[in-house]
Amino acid sequence: MKQARDILLKIYQNLYHHFGPLHWWPGDTPWEIMVGAVLTQNTNWNNVVKAIHNLKRENLLNPFALYQLEESKLALLIKSSGYYKVKARRLKNLVNFLVEKYQGKESLMFKEKDEDLREKLLSIKGIGPETADSILLYAGNKPFFVVDSYTRRIFSRHKLISQAATYKQIQDFFTQNLDHEVKLFNEFHAQIVMLGKTICKNNNPSCQVCPLKFLEEEKYLIKGNN
Repeated sequence: MKQARDILLKIYQNLYHHFGPLHWWPGDTPWEIMVGAVLTQNTNWNNVVKAIHNLKRENLLNPFALYQLEESKLALLIKSSGYYKVKARRLKNLVNFLVEKYQGKESLMFKEKDEDLREKLLSIKGIGPETADSILLYAGNKPFFVVDSYTRRIFSRHKLISQAATYKQIQDFFTQNLDHEVKLFNEFHAQIVMLGKTICKNNNPSCQVCPLKFLEEEKYLIKGNN
């Protein structure tokens, strides 16, 4: 029987050794990262890049410009990200929150107590736990572990979490067994995403070349998660 912390750290080390440092999340400013966190919902990152490029081209990638921009025009600019009308409304909700409560300053927003800010972000229509935690971790440098579909797929396949586990249960699995370090949470999540995209795919996973083969070979189990 191995402790959860030991297993998680070995997973991280194997992934890091396999993929190298990933330097995620791309973005020139905290606000760009926040916008990307909304746009990446239910789409791939290449589509987000196109949408962000459109906003930059029109000099609209700042809170006050988006605050003043008509929602219909915003929707057309981010069309490549998919569900663009829904995402335009969500972006407007986020920018309204930032401008009206924090004078459009991310630095002021991130001075809030961590848990208080998370609750406020979750109160914004269209901002769920994954998006809120992405904003907190990647834009705010706050130690919130981001859980996504790749995390659920990889860790449930290896029976480290239940397939029926909630977002909070999965997040707690990481936060209760790892040091609360922004750099670690950032890089670990990036490594999980890379594994899910390239090897541990939803269909036809490449298990023979997976850097986590040791989990099966050494019969790792975690008490209470099986």
